[in-house]
Amino acid sequence: MAIELHGETFYRTSEACQLTGISRATLFRWLAIGLIQDAQHRDRRGWRLFTNGDINRIKTEVDKVNS
Repeated sequence: MAIELHGETFYRTSEACQLTGISRATLFRWLAIGLIQDAQHRDRRGWRLFTNGDINRIKTEVDKVNS
């Protein structure tokens, strides 16, 4: 379930993976090698929160791989 804070929607890691069609392993691998920028926001537990912009950037990378 997406989180709405100050008018902005944030997605947890599992939601980001579902929205972009990649696995958690792929997402974390891409983060580790710097292919995509890590999420700038985290919740109080330290879990990543992805914005719509983050989701779009991940989708761009997915499209590159699928081309």
